[in-house]
Amino acid sequence: MPSSNDEQAPSAHDTPVDLRIPYEASGIQEVLDQLDRELIGLQPVKARIREIAALLVVNRARLQVGLDTAPPSLHMSFTGRPGTGKTTVAERMSKILHGLGYVRKGHVVTATRDDLVGQYIGHTAPKTREMLKRAMGGVLFIDEAYYLYRPENERDYGSEAIEILLQVMESSREDLVVIFAGYKERMDIFYQSNPGLSSRVANHIDFPDYGADELMAIARLILAADNYRLSEEAQPVFADYIQRRMKLPFFANARSIRNAIDRARMRQANRLFTRMGSPLTKLDLMTIEAEDIAASRVFRGEVEGLDPSRPLI
Repeated sequence: MPSSNDEQAPSAHDTPVDLRIPYEASGIQEVLDQLDRELIGLQPVKARIREIAALLVVNRARLQVGLDTAPPSLHMSFTGRPGTGKTTVAERMSKILHGLGYVRKGHVVTATRDDLVGQYIGHTAPKTREMLKRAMGGVLFIDEAYYLYRPENERDYGSEAIEILLQVMESSREDLVVIFAGYKERMDIFYQSNPGLSSRVANHIDFPDYGADELMAIARLILAADNYRLSEEAQPVFADYIQRRMKLPFFANARSIRNAIDRARMRQANRLFTRMGSPLTKLDLMTIEAEDIAASRVFRGEVEGLDPSRPLI
């Protein structure tokens, strides 16, 4: 009968791990809570971010107990119209990656075609590599990425930038995450144009448009953050504004709502300025009135910020 000395001690790899320890140490919950505070709605997007965070935590635990595994592919695609929160989610995602040690710095570098593609031979490679160098250790967020691919122009250098991106996405996958962003329909064509690119982007997240009620809630958040409020009379007028603006061209979700509030603030300031010499209360300075909203050109079927003589397309 073997003695107790012959019994093998448990391996360190057999020691149970508590996922809560790396989760709490990473600060992920704080980032997710911040995302909930900052962005109204977008429940499918938030659920997907939580799934990616869970995968990263479990992957760290597997390495801790000696389960060798290839690092997860973290390059992403964010599709949706402007103003749906893609940039904000990219920033929060970088914090999650940094908290878990998947990137060294956790910063976000935003790039467009102009930052990556040159105008003559030999110009594209150094531009693209410079942006990649700046983003290394964090996230490279490429907005309107489909503009990198222009098949109608044989002399276009966008394909060269894409090839360099592919090389670095593979060779530096443990120190760089690339997020491609843009309208869904155009991004689908973009990925079809380059199978190698599509195969390297494992996480595709679609950002839906906001509904009218969500846009109203976003407006209240924006106003409150700057110490403004809508009067009781202004609330239904602004709700009407939202319905009308959603039907007009160039609607950019939360971005359009912020622009509308900025213009309402200017009208409010002009209205208060005409009362110079009369004392103003704190409430006066905070309140957006119905007339500040109703003066918008949107109520005439026009997009503010555009030449009214220009036809809407």
